[in-house]
Amino acid sequence: MEIEIQESLNKSEISSLNNEIYKNQINFLESDIGKVVNSAVDIGLKAILPNLIEDEIIDIKNAIISQGFKEGVKSAIDSALDMGKSMSGIVTGNFENISQVQMAIKKGGILDKISEVLDLSISMANKKNLINNSTATLIKQGKNTLIGAISDKIEETLSNQIKGIEKLEKHCINWEKAYKIKDINQMEKAYKNINKYLNQTVPLENILKQARKIENLHNIIKNNENNFEITPETILLAEKFN
Repeated sequence: MEIEIQESLNKSEISSLNNEIYKNQINFLESDIGKVVNSAVDIGLKAILPNLIEDEIIDIKNAIISQGFKEGVKSAIDSALDMGKSMSGIVTGNFENISQVQMAIKKGGILDKISEVLDLSISMANKKNLINNSTATLIKQGKNTLIGAISDKIEETLSNQIKGIEKLEKHCINWEKAYKIKDINQMEKAYKNINKYLNQTVPLENILKQARKIENLHNIIKNNENNFEITPETILLAEKFN
């Protein structure tokens, strides 16, 4: 009975952990892709309305954003990721790698959803006289330019994510190597880089486990005046994902 209860608890803990990681992934992607869309709208509007000055472009963008565009983009990202995750056959509670995120974005139709949100926000801004008829018409006619800019920026962001994760993995390996030869200076250097890239990349379970283990071990050694004499039990404790 005790074994069954423990197994049930373990399953419950794993499920809770997966849900927490997926929630963090969605929050990260909402923020990251949201910033990308905002930047791409600037680029797209400048291309569509080349005769307008910077301040006029900013006013038009703000007018569009004020009509629910930001909230609509957030909803579009959530919906696309959930739909894409389901259509891609991703059965775990979270994304395991960036390739899965790319696939979910593609299959979830994020660009189509953002396009719909853009249409609605432009129409609302026009209806409230925040942008005039001719400007609204020009933006709608050049909408493919806007969506193209958003697509390019999303691809660039995901490409940077891949590079960032590769660098994060590299610094984790560097820390492990320095740990084996008890080089605290190299460990410290790698540790700082791990924290830097960890904050810049999508939280993936395998990377988080490795990084948290390193963080725990690193702090144990530092708090014990750089003493590398660690018991096997302490190492096992450090490996617990938290």
